[in-house]
Amino acid sequence: MAKTTNRLLEQLKTNKYSFFLHDYGGPVGFRIISAQPERLQALIIQNANIYREGLGAKWAGIAQYWADPKAHPEVFDAFVSLVATEQRHTLGTSHPERYNPDTWTDECAHLSRAGQREIQADLLYDYRTNVASYPAWQAWLRKHKPPTLVVWGRNDPSFIAPGAEAFKRDLPDSEIHEKNDEIANLILAFLAKHSV
Repeated sequence: MAKTTNRLLEQLKTNKYSFFLHDYGGPVGFRIISAQPERLQALIIQNANIYREGLGAKWAGIAQYWADPKAHPEVFDAFVSLVATEQRHTLGTSHPERYNPDTWTDECAHLSRAGQREIQADLLYDYRTNVASYPAWQAWLRKHKPPTLVVWGRNDPSFIAPGAEAFKRDLPDSEIHEKNDEIANLILAFLAKHSV
């Protein structure tokens, strides 16, 4: 995914960028910026974890799946279930009524299409390489210190709030916020300061 995204950036002749890294996209972005740090102007992290303390409780079960996927098919089955798909959108939110149920029913319908189980199983299994890369990405942040805004949904059950606070270890000058309602304004103000 990182190679494909980077090829697109190169085809677009994008030599400078500010990255907004969210959730599963975080590892994609960290692979790209690690390879070409001179292109990064600024970094916005929204629940894109790179610290072990940012992994919620469900990751213990996923780690068992990584160790032996065939012995733990129930982990993957739960991951792509309708319940889990809905919870990816609503679990931990203080306003579940704001969500359109089509969001998760459409996602679940997509996950039920031919070939998607295999794709999603590969992505979930491969996520272990991201966790293994956390120390390298943390070292990259310490070395390059890009202007960084960290915004985090404090109730995210998957990538939990301690993952946001951990960025302060490697980027003491970063801005860290955990209030969802303010995130859009924070991002716009941050980009206004760090874009050329």
